[in-house]
Amino acid sequence: MVNYCPAALAVESRATSEPEPRTMFNDRSRTEFERMFLPHLDAAYNLARLLMRNAQDAEDVVQESYLRALRAFRGFRGDAGRPWLLTIVRNTCFTWLQQNRDRIHVDLDGDRHAGNTGTPESQTLDRERSKGLSRCIEHLPSDFREAIVLRELEELSYREIAEITGVPAGTVMSRLSRARARLADCLKKSFRSDAR
Repeated sequence: MVNYCPAALAVESRATSEPEPRTMFNDRSRTEFERMFLPHLDAAYNLARLLMRNAQDAEDVVQESYLRALRAFRGFRGDAGRPWLLTIVRNTCFTWLQQNRDRIHVDLDGDRHAGNTGTPESQTLDRERSKGLSRCIEHLPSDFREAIVLRELEELSYREIAEITGVPAGTVMSRLSRARARLADCLKKSFRSDAR
């Protein structure tokens, strides 16, 4: 879970050379923005985290995405805020990756997803399974990884994923099917090698 808050958005915006979001529109619009988009902060972070493959970079991208969304909020029409926001996060990730290809490094935290209940043995097994799954997800091509994250972690519909990624729903279904097959194969190999 990410610890962002509206105040952090305002502080970050003052640190940039662009106008402070508060001056762009009235407090009512800002409150509406927060009501619509702050509940999707975890979804934004999850998507950025798995696309960026680095926690710090993902936090930076989410921060930038929220600022972009805040600046563009006047033009937002409708009530499907989650797909609109995740599209901004996705595009911000790809822009960042293009601009920073030389310094990209991997830092996937499998322990973050492990449960904290049960015996020490079951906790260890859960952590190992989580690490294995994280490794397998990381090795997926980015379009497969993106589809898995949006469908399985964020529970978006095929239509919403198609809207976010800009591909037909049939392509989304195909990517998901192939991604699941690759994940299953990777997990089988991982468990076999762990059993030795």
